[in-house]
Amino acid sequence: MIEWNDEQLMVRDAMRKFVEREIKPNLTELEHGDMPPYDILRKMLSEFGMDQMARDRFKKRIEKEKAEADARERGEEPPAPKESGGDGGGGSMTLIPIIELCRYCPGMVTAMGVSMGLTATAILSKGTLRQKERWAEDLLTMDKIGAWAITEPGSGSDAFGSMKATARREGEGYLLNGSKTFITNGPYADTTVFICKLDEGNPPEERKVLTFVLDRGMEGFEQSKPLRKMGMHSSPTGELYLNDVYVESDRLLGETEDVPSGGREGAKATFQQERSGVAAMALGIIEQCLDLSIQYAKDRVQFGKPIGEFQLIQEKLARMEVARLNVQNLVFRTVELGEKGHAMTLAEASAMKLYSARAATEVAMEAVQLFGGNGYMSEFQVEQLARDAKVLQIYAGTDEIQITHIAKDLLRR
Repeated sequence: MIEWNDEQLMVRDAMRKFVEREIKPNLTELEHGDMPPYDILRKMLSEFGMDQMARDRFKKRIEKEKAEADARERGEEPPAPKESGGDGGGGSMTLIPIIELCRYCPGMVTAMGVSMGLTATAILSKGTLRQKERWAEDLLTMDKIGAWAITEPGSGSDAFGSMKATARREGEGYLLNGSKTFITNGPYADTTVFICKLDEGNPPEERKVLTFVLDRGMEGFEQSKPLRKMGMHSSPTGELYLNDVYVESDRLLGETEDVPSGGREGAKATFQQERSGVAAMALGIIEQCLDLSIQYAKDRVQFGKPIGEFQLIQEKLARMEVARLNVQNLVFRTVELGEKGHAMTLAEASAMKLYSARAATEVAMEAVQLFGGNGYMSEFQVEQLARDAKVLQIYAGTDEIQITHIAKDLLRR
């Protein structure tokens, strides 16, 4: 794949018009945290029919799983899955809105991705049929807001080793205790996927990792106000506190403590999905920074001529374009893999995230430098994009963690 086709360009242009109409005028309120992003995101899903498509896909999935369950109850083999060539191009229709949103408001993508992506996917991949029916559809349509809670005040890259949040058996259910931080959508989440360790009196490193689904307002469950942070202000981030929160066993994801690799593999698969989406986010930031920089280089006059005529400015623009091409090719590769029914390995997703995140941050900072003093002012959008880009090197695994995944995979060959 070397370029978007006509259908994809139509989606891109329609999405671009929506962003210009609905998001750009509200950017100040979104950026200052005065306007949560969820109503605009729901309007986008409705206007483009994404919510109804999500409902239809969910309905088909549940019908298929029920048919398979009925077949097993009758002692029959479930019908073999039909051969598929992939997603039929659906991957591009997911990535294009991400790219366009990130030209103005990357935080909205983070808020949407965690709710519709990470939280819903965790339930769909590891939950029982009734758990999927209970929680997943509302998350896929953003009728409810989701949060995926793994990070703790004392744990970041070492999410499992340093995890202190616990579940202790209590009668027919569990008592949950602990705190989580840096949780996207945490302040507003209706449904929270909470990851902790089963406390059986054994050493923490030997404990199983379990996942529970919580609802807003449960006794002992507190969600903080939005935290103040460097960037991504349109993505509310908060802390969660659990003090003897009692849950029935039907809130244990999968409704069993016997989960593969102690629950760690499910979380790692979620990380993999999250990392593969960062390239599309980075591309949106890079494209906008480049467009703004080109126009500024034409308009800004110094020493009697537009600054775009100076070679040092031309070098900055050229390097931005190289980064844009490289990241765009990574996005195209993601689309092609999806169309052929292939998925990236964890190492491949880590490599893509590492390069894309660094490229977006470098391009955004160079755009600030090209704008000079104006680039440091919030009146000019490159200031916001530079702050927003930096977190791509931190969340979903820091650059340093990506490097370890890539290197370990190389050394196993």
